[in-house]
Amino acid sequence: MPTPDDRYAILIRVDQVARLFNSLDPTPFRERDLDDDAERFIVEWAREAPGNLPIEIVVQLPPGDVNPDHTHAVQQAVRYNFNSRANQARRELRDLLGEGRRSLFIGIPILAFSLIASKLVDNASEAATFSRVFSESLVIFGWVANWRALEIFLYDWWPIVRRRRLYRRLAAAEVNVLSA
Repeated sequence: MPTPDDRYAILIRVDQVARLFNSLDPTPFRERDLDDDAERFIVEWAREAPGNLPIEIVVQLPPGDVNPDHTHAVQQAVRYNFNSRANQARRELRDLLGEGRRSLFIGIPILAFSLIASKLVDNASEAATFSRVFSESLVIFGWVANWRALEIFLYDWWPIVRRRRLYRRLAAAEVNVLSA
């Protein structure tokens, strides 16, 4: 069992604080997005973190770059970046589930129609091969009409929830800026 001091540390060494941030991002320093490579590095290491340990992000800078302003700016930027990513994942999940509901709204009536039509074809015809194939095709069509909704509700939402959970963990991570 981990002790309260146990943390999963992600170590980042940079030669200047500006390399942590996206150079094309015009927003104020404390709200800047992390550089894509820096973010990818942090996320890849965080995926390896045991779920029962808090994450610590340690940024090592040259001795001249370590000061309270840089420390505060890096801490705020990391929190802002990963909170923003978690909110983006939340919106993505909401949109995906909305698409699933719309797909069900379309697919369920099609399935009902297909099942009723299949029964009508079965009852109206004798055991002719063509009518049997047509009847089964209607049933298959009804289920295929629900394919996307089932895919969304059974599988597609899990990766988004995992990503959102990881971003939330990273947003809550302790960020320390140290001298290299």
